Amino acid sequence: MPIRITKRAKANLALKPTDAIPSPEAIAALKKFKAPKFDQTVNVCMHLNIDPAQADQNIRGAISLPKGIGKSKRVIAFCGSDLVGKAKEAGAIKAGGEDLVQEVEKGFFDFDVAIATPDMMRVVSKLGKVLGPKGLMPTPKAGTVTPDVAKAVKEYSAGKVEYRADKAGNIHSIIGKMSFPDASLIENLEFFMHTIERTRPATVKGHYVKKVTVSGAMTPGVQVKFVSATAAE
Repeated sequence: MPIRITKRAKANLALKPTDAIPSPEAIAALKKFKAPKFDQTVNVCMHLNIDPAQADQNIRGAISLPKGIGKSKRVIAFCGSDLVGKAKEAGAIKAGGEDLVQEVEKGFFDFDVAIATPDMMRVVSKLGKVLGPKGLMPTPKAGTVTPDVAKAVKEYSAGKVEYRADKAGNIHSIIGKMSFPDASLIENLEFFMHTIERTRPATVKGHYVKKVTVSGAMTPGVQVKFVSATAAE
C-alpha cells in the first residue's frame, strides 16, 4: 500500500529549505514547521567521514550541553555501601552493590543510565548480556564507570547525553526541546558540533564532518552549514 502523507507533513515539506544553512537559520526553519500538540524533542545527526569498524574511529562519549536537554534522567549507581548515600543525594533513584545487581537480574530496568565505580565492575560485568543490548552497560568511554559516582549521577540526572557512531558513521543526539529559545538551541547545537569536531581521529583524511541535519520529532530534517571551529577543517 502507498504511504499516506498527512496534510501537516505535506505543508512542512513545502517549507523545508533546500540547501544547507547556518545554525541560526536552521533552528528558525525548524520553528516555522507546523507542529504537533506536544513539545517536540530536537535532534541532531552528524554524518562523519569515519569507518566505525576501525577501533580508533569508533567514536563514543558523553556530553553535558550548556542549556541542558529539557528533561532529567533516571540514574542508578552500582557502588559500595560507603557511597550509596552520596549517590542518592546526587539524584540516583537506586544505589547499591550486589543487591542492586540481583535486582536488575530479576528484571528491574526502570532507569535510563547506570553508573558504576571501577571496583564494582567485577560484579556488574555479569549484567553485560542484559544491559549491553539495551545500551545501559556502564563504560569508561561514556564516563559511566568512574570513582566519582556522585558527580556522574548529578550530571546524568540533569540530562548529560551519550553519543556513539553507528555503522554508517552517523552520530545522533538530543539538543533540547522545541520550546527552548532559539538562542539556547543554537548554543547547544554548535557546542555539540564542535565537541564532535574535536574527537576527529588522526587517521581520518580529508573532510571529517560530511553533513549535519537537525530535526524535530515530527518535522523534516534541515541541513546545517557546518563551520569548523579550527583552521584545519
